[in-house]
Amino acid sequence: MTPVYKLSTSSMASRTTYGSMLAGNPAYSPSFSADFLVVAGGGAGGAQYGGGGGAGGYRELTSISLTKGDVITVTVGAGGATATSGSNSVCGSYTSTGGGRGGSNAFYGASGGSGGGGHGYKDNGSYGPGGAGNAGSYSPVEGYLGGNGGTAQSGASNRHGAGGGGANAASTNASTAPTVGGAGKSSSIDGSATTRGGGGGGGSYCTAGAAGGSGGGGNGGNGVCNGGGGNGFAGTANTGGGGGGGTGDQGVGGTGGSGIVIIAYPDTSPALASIPGTLTYDQPSRSGYRVYRFTAGTGSVTI
Repeated sequence: MTPVYKLSTSSMASRTTYGSMLAGNPAYSPSFSADFLVVAGGGAGGAQYGGGGGAGGYRELTSISLTKGDVITVTVGAGGATATSGSNSVCGSYTSTGGGRGGSNAFYGASGGSGGGGHGYKDNGSYGPGGAGNAGSYSPVEGYLGGNGGTAQSGASNRHGAGGGGANAASTNASTAPTVGGAGKSSSIDGSATTRGGGGGGGSYCTAGAAGGSGGGGNGGNGVCNGGGGNGFAGTANTGGGGGGGTGDQGVGGTGGSGIVIIAYPDTSPALASIPGTLTYDQPSRSGYRVYRFTAGTGSVTI
């Protein structure tokens, strides 16, 4: 009887086919498509009739090709602390820009993923223009501009800050009242429709501050006349919402909400091979998908 010897690769009609049968060989693993949501940290609201903070840049990307063995960096941007813009969020080669800080008596609304709102009219005759959005120059845009602060003074009636820009809309200019932050965008990437990326509401002098935009933007503080002031509300964590503007002569702006990074792909593809302890995440349920929702930290994940 003729003995049977080990099959040689040289005798195969297709060595690529043979290679694809090697278990665990990433070079021959098929690629698959994933969706990313990358939302940056929102900007802080401004002080003293301050503008609302701009929402963190918002980018939802579909059909991103991944292959087993790929290593991608994930960074969840922090919200802006007092008088600062938000931090960028990153997923692989995709970056969303931190939201611009709201304007105050010391500076104008800053540009960012969405722009910060401008501050209200001051005794020295100055007022604040809003910051521009889409600082990353992406298409489609990652966010919109903040409104201009109140430009004309009649007693204290026009000392109003404007809202920060949102992921889905600009804020409006303040005139006789502080304005609402720009609206955010909705996504169902993690299994349920959630709106994120709302701009912060503008502060005022004697009038209650405006609401933040839909999507976790912070409200402006309550207005206080004759000295003193109310603080703006913080943007909601993991929405990239802008902080609300402060009011009166002493109110400070609210902090921006932190960002979020979400990766989702069909559950016919393997789970992530490794996730470092420097990243905080959970896995919400979405039928037919693996979903990884990163809420803090930075690190490199392996596909």
